[in-house]
Amino acid sequence: MALAGEVIDLQKHYHLKGGVVVKALCGVSMQFPQGDWLAIMGSSGSGKSTLLNLLGALDRPTSGEYILGGHHVSELSDDDLSHIRNQLIGFIFQSFNLIPQYTVLENVQIPLHYRPGRPALSSRDIDHCVALCEQVGLGDRIEHRPYQLSGGQQQRVAIARALANDPEIILADEPTGNLDSKTGEEIMEMLRKLNKEGRTILMVTHENEVAAQAKRQIYMKDGLIAGHGIFRG
Repeated sequence: MALAGEVIDLQKHYHLKGGVVVKALCGVSMQFPQGDWLAIMGSSGSGKSTLLNLLGALDRPTSGEYILGGHHVSELSDDDLSHIRNQLIGFIFQSFNLIPQYTVLENVQIPLHYRPGRPALSSRDIDHCVALCEQVGLGDRIEHRPYQLSGGQQQRVAIARALANDPEIILADEPTGNLDSKTGEEIMEMLRKLNKEGRTILMVTHENEVAAQAKRQIYMKDGLIAGHGIFRG
């Protein structure tokens, strides 16, 4: 099976005042094939969010290799990295990260504005985003703004936005963290459908019930992968 990405001895250190060095990642190596669904677990400070940021090419490692879609991330310029990120990755955040003054449709369109060359949105682009809104059950809410939506509806907007550029990889950071259990299960059902369609999903969660729905799990501790499978400890 083809690889969507691979990290080799990935390390990330943060240099604080007074010469203090925080080693958030201490040598992580792993592969994720296309169509994988990986849950990344661990307590606060374990390195899971740092790892997700690096996998999303939102930050650069201190050392080690990250190969994303055949590209060596450390060798890319900032512009090239931005383009690769825009083309290959869709992001779903716990806090939704919607722009409050934008409508649902305008929020979904955001990734299209950052395509290489930044072409103006075409009628086909707009129709595509309307279809995504309908796909996540918000076809009748496209002119609403985030404050007019429930938390579950806002997360649906975030999922539609993540799909705007038809990415191969979905990164989800605690996608059910701000939702009640029923709404959370609805969001998980949407992720299951995306994975069945062939999308690779990399998901941070602290909930065993959520992690159990992924194809596999890793448990982070002290900046390292400390185990595989659901952690019951």
